[in-house]
Amino acid sequence: MTSKNPSLNKQILSLAIPNMVSNISIPMLGMVDTALMGHLPDLKYVAAVALGSMIFNMIYWSIGFLRTGTLGFTGQALGKGDDQEVSNFLYRSIFLALASAVILIVLHPWLIQWALQLTNSSWNIEIEAKKYFDIRIWALPASLSLMSLSGWLIGLQNTKLPMLLAIASNILNISFSFILVVFLNLNTTGVALGSVIAQYITLGIALIFIKKKYQRYLKPLDFSMIFNVTLLKLIKVNGDLFIRTLGLMLVFSYFTLQSANIGDVFLAANSILFQFFILFSYMLDGFANAAESLTSLSIGSKNKILLRKVIGKSFLFGFFTSLIFTILYAFLGKEILYLITDNSKIIVNTLPLIGWIVLIPIISFPAFIFDGIFVGATASKAMRNGMIASVLIIFFPLLYLLPFDPMVNLWVAFLSFMLSRSLFLGLYLKKHVLQTIA
Repeated sequence: MTSKNPSLNKQILSLAIPNMVSNISIPMLGMVDTALMGHLPDLKYVAAVALGSMIFNMIYWSIGFLRTGTLGFTGQALGKGDDQEVSNFLYRSIFLALASAVILIVLHPWLIQWALQLTNSSWNIEIEAKKYFDIRIWALPASLSLMSLSGWLIGLQNTKLPMLLAIASNILNISFSFILVVFLNLNTTGVALGSVIAQYITLGIALIFIKKKYQRYLKPLDFSMIFNVTLLKLIKVNGDLFIRTLGLMLVFSYFTLQSANIGDVFLAANSILFQFFILFSYMLDGFANAAESLTSLSIGSKNKILLRKVIGKSFLFGFFTSLIFTILYAFLGKEILYLITDNSKIIVNTLPLIGWIVLIPIISFPAFIFDGIFVGATASKAMRNGMIASVLIIFFPLLYLLPFDPMVNLWVAFLSFMLSRSLFLGLYLKKHVLQTIA
């Protein structure tokens, strides 16, 4: 960094704040859909959309390597000053995004059927959840392409364009869903269709802006440079990230499925409370994304001093962000709940559980920051191994061995899982991140 560069604090904030807005677009889709259904008189709509949104959140998390893998490699190529490789990673990532979308669309009838079989939810809820899923699945080509483009742009240290795209996507989604639900009475179909329309319009906007602003990196497509050993390296890293995310997806989905097995009303209650966690996680991911960008740039340019500073500052920002959310949930948790739903039955069963939400930010923030650092270093093997250990050694044993109420067991196991992820990645930090620069 030269004297002309902004301070590291300003760099982190300039990357993190737009990332917060961008990241929140994913849970906002589910939160808007859930809120619209939460104000309908029948419980089946909010429970069905919560279940359907959970499945899509799992899909987006499991395919999150499209963004993270692209980000790390693009940032390192930028740090080396290799414009051709910056271009190549854009094409490789888009190829993987479209291939993944096609596979998921083909498999989606079996995917939704498998997910529904794992729950004890009522027949009416399953019908509505399937209706929601069958429509929203067609947004995947656009959604996954946007994920790849977002990772590529963040790797280029540009978080403002993904932020603007996220804002546009949310405005479009809210507008179309509101019209289709409130004015056309399409209910579940309306919120799903609104999401699909919004994603394709946003993708079109993204491609126009990238073509205009990043012509320098839009090199002629050369298949010999795309489909080579570097693609295999990207696939290997993405494979590790996929396994890592499968572990995360397993815990998150099991959380919702166990709630459904306890009862429909507890499914609705925990699904709404889980939106609090999703909101915090995507906000904190802004600083994790900043850590990704600056870590990859530090490693690409072989700047070990900057790398250490990025790690320290990222944890400092993460701590203060988690503290703010802890205070927010402690004092305004009830008010946030009332904004999401006015269904009295759901509220009565959700209020006693709000205390768990207060604990989430301060316990889980180190895991998010570590994720950002390891993604920027493309240290995917360590992330994979840490996740496997957290799932198999911590989450499932606690879930089934603790002698408490099933709902208490579920929350204790989940919070312990988030804490253990931090501990395992902390053990890997020196070898897999700091020592990557000689």
